[in-house]
Amino acid sequence: MIDAARITQALAERHITPDLRQRDAIAALTRLTVPTTAGASPNDRAYDGVYCYGLPGRGKSLVVDAAFAVATGEKRRVHFHEFLRDIHRQLVREPKCDDRLAAVAHRWLDGVELLCFDEFHVHDIADAFLIGRFLDIALSRGVRLVLTSNYAPQQLLPDPEFHERFEPTIAVIVQRFAIIHFDGATDYRLGGETAQMARWISPLAAAHDVFPARYAELEGSLASGPTQVTMAGRSLAARSAGARVLWADFDALCVAHRSHLDYLGLCEQWRALFVDELHVEQLRRPDTLQRLLWLIDISYDRQCTLLIASDAPLIAALDALRDWRDLSRTISRLAEMGSRDYERRTLIPAR
Repeated sequence: MIDAARITQALAERHITPDLRQRDAIAALTRLTVPTTAGASPNDRAYDGVYCYGLPGRGKSLVVDAAFAVATGEKRRVHFHEFLRDIHRQLVREPKCDDRLAAVAHRWLDGVELLCFDEFHVHDIADAFLIGRFLDIALSRGVRLVLTSNYAPQQLLPDPEFHERFEPTIAVIVQRFAIIHFDGATDYRLGGETAQMARWISPLAAAHDVFPARYAELEGSLASGPTQVTMAGRSLAARSAGARVLWADFDALCVAHRSHLDYLGLCEQWRALFVDELHVEQLRRPDTLQRLLWLIDISYDRQCTLLIASDAPLIAALDALRDWRDLSRTISRLAEMGSRDYERRTLIPAR
């Protein structure tokens, strides 16, 4: 299903020579469908899944994306936010029956041989129940699973009030998955050549000229002026909205009550997002900061062009709040999103 040489070749095309942990992950991925033979050593054991975790930027997604690209057979890759949204929507629509979750899971998995979850995490007890059942059903169907996460399996659902209830699922992951800790020293998102188009703009006055020019460049027409748009069924005040570009203030996007579902809808509708008037002091509010992290993470996963104008340097402001959960991952992603490599892969100027 997955050929190690082709993964290595795909990484070489991005000028990456796999480190020790990446090689371990490649070896585990190639064993996903290899039957275990009698007398095989632990190193030759076949797995039902591969669980890749570790610090941001250590190459988890690089390896898994390369493996997914070369894998044969019916396959599906999905960001975990998107998966939860899809399952919850289907549960709402599913006719009443003895086990609606099982019915939805079996239909969702129909025909899938390889399933890759990016940014796997569990913070909520309701989601924990759903995830545990879904993984059990997927494994019972013989689906091979590949998960990337910033958390070791034992760190999933860290809330001490509920953690014990998720331990059976953690035990399944530990027993049936190859667990690969990406602990290399290199952050592959750092040190790249800076993008031609500035992404993180400060002070705010600098955006007064930059945003209109970049909007015209990416949209192919001048900004239209204030308007109301709808994302995920909810209204949003925007400075301008075209076919490709949305330009809106930080207050409307992240201070107002929003969920990750709103940002998924936004990134499905627009390929470039301009966030204006961010005052870094606002990031001291945990709910506001969390919404910005969702917006950045989902924009990154959907390979959107993201520009943010703030009154002080954004990455420095986030670095001062580094103790916040998952913030190091977001800082690493911002570094990559501001690189020439990300720009080459994602920026499609208007015709």
